[in-house]
Amino acid sequence: MRYDLVIFDLDGTLLNTIGDLAASVDYVMRSRNLPEHSDAEYRQMVGGGIKRLVERALPASLAADEAYVKECVAQFRCYYVENIDRHTHPYEGMPALLHKLQRCGVKVAVASNKFQHGTERLVAKFFSDIEFVAIEGNREGAPLKPDPQIVRNIMATADVPAERTIMVGDSGIDIRTAAAAGIASVGVAWGFRFAEELYDAGATNVASTISELEEILFS
Repeated sequence: MRYDLVIFDLDGTLLNTIGDLAASVDYVMRSRNLPEHSDAEYRQMVGGGIKRLVERALPASLAADEAYVKECVAQFRCYYVENIDRHTHPYEGMPALLHKLQRCGVKVAVASNKFQHGTERLVAKFFSDIEFVAIEGNREGAPLKPDPQIVRNIMATADVPAERTIMVGDSGIDIRTAAAAGIASVGVAWGFRFAEELYDAGATNVASTISELEEILFS
């Protein structure tokens, strides 16, 4: 193995969470008589944390109102926490890949911009039999990706150097995070973004299927 540590993004990489994210934002929009959006539109809005998602969903005039955005974020969080796993599911083949990495002695971790409690809850539900060396989400004092701090935290916890670490994610944010942390990366094209965004962010490897990802990781 070229790598001793594989750090995975969560939404759009390990899990397809778009249905629950979309339903939760639509709940906020509907309650305020604001226009809702399609899943395809939400795929372009996610990735920067809850606040950024809500800002992108709101009309521009309201997105500029910090107090209004704060109200919407609180409303979103309340609904989402109660309905976080209604439509969410792992991408087919991902649990098997995690098990294979674990059997081969490779450490695995999660680095997400989703809030910490939600990240931990989803990982515990869908990957309860995987021993993640670290699960890093958005919390106070932890800057959002593409800031590399949470990736550096994971490497320190795992005691694995940068040259033996790779990050896997579905967005340009993940590719830029890996570059900022000085580690390798591979983009996945089955998530919420397109391969073009990944290449534009500097990706040299993009996997269209989990089989392709496995080949890259084990090559």
